[in-house]
Amino acid sequence: MESWNHSFKVEAIHGEKLLTRALTKNHVFDYIGVYYNRTRLHSRLAYLSPEYFEAKMVA
Repeated sequence: MESWNHSFKVEAIHGEKLLTRALTKNHVFDYIGVYYNRTRLHSRLAYLSPEYFEAKMVA
């Protein structure tokens, strides 16, 4: 969990100017739902994106 929190802070939050709660919620959703869960490479998945890993396992 600490590793994920670090990645989240460094990759999603650091340097961002989040002016409203709504913009912050959208930004967090985009990071988790779009980038982290679909395109970011994960060491536990042999450095593949979750989408690619799942497609590879199904095929």
